[in-house]
Amino acid sequence: MDDVLKIADREIRNRLFVGTGKFPEKRLVRDVLEFSSVDVVTVAVRRVDPRSKDENILDHIPKDCILMPNTSGARNADEAVRIARLAKAAGCGNWVKIEVISDSKYLLPDNDETIKATRILAQEGFVVLPYMCPDLYAGRRLVEAGAAAVMPLGAPIGTNRGLQTRELVRIMVAELPVPVIVDAGLGRPSEAAECMELGCGAVLVNTAIAVSDDPVNMCRAFSDAVAAGRRAYMAGLAPCSGGHAEASSPLTGFLHG
Repeated sequence: MDDVLKIADREIRNRLFVGTGKFPEKRLVRDVLEFSSVDVVTVAVRRVDPRSKDENILDHIPKDCILMPNTSGARNADEAVRIARLAKAAGCGNWVKIEVISDSKYLLPDNDETIKATRILAQEGFVVLPYMCPDLYAGRRLVEAGAAAVMPLGAPIGTNRGLQTRELVRIMVAELPVPVIVDAGLGRPSEAAECMELGCGAVLVNTAIAVSDDPVNMCRAFSDAVAAGRRAYMAGLAPCSGGHAEASSPLTGFLHG
């Protein structure tokens, strides 16, 4: 099945996006990405140090990956825009994941400031994928502002609690004309498959892979789950029945009193 995700002018075959923020060793990043043929990887701009060969995370990312710098650390739209421009000037390309978080307790994204940053950067030619609290109206405003996709959280970042926002994500998938990519909170491959069965364009996972006992195989498990969930969505899931059971084989024609 030739099923690819298209964002801007790029075709993406692996719908698992991977974050790099929590790996205990940088060398694991390359192993994880190459073993699962990951197409899109995100990295915090503040972790990019071209002057240091040991500390520069970019040296551990395969050249054929789509690099999506994120604006982690930005507390408002102005800071996010400045970080995105710095990333582009440093040679990181024009893809950017907008993160605007001023809440230090729950780390929830500020949708209003995210919309402002998205509008500015989209007008400058960036391919903008904003991280957001799931909300249909905010999603529509992000699309109007020029977002190439929207990235609602599944649960608070780093919690591994799964798709707690399932119904809101389902509505966004049904109503928005751009890919919906669940980002944050997914802890198990089965939860990634659930997102894909809803019709999400992709998922982004970091913590659940990076802190596992075997990040390489955990990434492979998530990649397989994403592919299976997408295949199920494309095949058409069977509808749920009512409260009564339905026999899978006819019960008439062979039982006699």
